[in-house]
Amino acid sequence: MIKLQALKYPDILHYEWEGECLERTDDGMLVWCKPGRKLVHHTKNKVYVMDRPSLEYFSFTEWFTAAMQIENGQIASYYCNVAMPATVHGNVVRFVDLDLDLVKKAESDWQVVDEDEFRDNSVTYQYPEELIHQAVSSLDSLRLKIANGEFPFDETLLRKYVEVVSQSNGNE
Repeated sequence: MIKLQALKYPDILHYEWEGECLERTDDGMLVWCKPGRKLVHHTKNKVYVMDRPSLEYFSFTEWFTAAMQIENGQIASYYCNVAMPATVHGNVVRFVDLDLDLVKKAESDWQVVDEDEFRDNSVTYQYPEELIHQAVSSLDSLRLKIANGEFPFDETLLRKYVEVVSQSNGNE
């Protein structure tokens, strides 16, 4: 088991949860998160119970994370954070969440969410101009990666981890 931590810029604990590392490379880490896990949201001072399993990818080289919610052995939705590249410290994976999110719910098109939060937090947390530019550029790169069906949006993860995914019908 590993702990996953999202931070607000530059290093304020935002929320955290746990998962199981399936694979780690020089480029990133793939994590399996079981249903029933607790997401401790420090910013909102709340604890949420996540009722669906997910495959989650944390890039060590690119400016995004991707959570793929699994339902009946298929990807039901995506939630991508524009974020600084993840880092690993022992059994903890951390990333700085830059507020901009790209989301695809079942039967819907991709949508950018939290643009207002990004604008507000760029002032509140004093994002440097370079960071603002990198976040916006990373959102464009993420859209292109999705449009081109590049990893992790090419479903190779489903094929590779079909056994793990198929063991869960969303209510393990």
